[in-house]
Amino acid sequence: MNSRRHFIRLAACSGAVLLASREALAADPPIVDEKDPQAVALGYVADATKANKAKYASYKDGQACSTCQFYQGKAGSASGACPVLGGKLVAAKGWCSAYAKKAA
Repeated sequence: MNSRRHFIRLAACSGAVLLASREALAADPPIVDEKDPQAVALGYVADATKANKAKYASYKDGQACSTCQFYQGKAGSASGACPVLGGKLVAAKGWCSAYAKKAA
């Protein structure tokens, strides 16, 4: 019977698939492009000082993605994931109209 050989092959293939899927999950999400339709709709800019202050009156000096409650980057990191923009990476110094100050 080949059941033992079949099991060993299946186990080896399963292990390879699991390893490959873990690596894919560990990969960083893509950086959001300012021209992405969702980013455009939210007025996202990678540099908060370049936010359209005329169009987005809610913008205040000093606001940035790194101080937003949605920002998921580590303190001091240059970028972090943002669920508002589909989990893509945003610049820590960026800004969008969904900005909500982090609770202290």
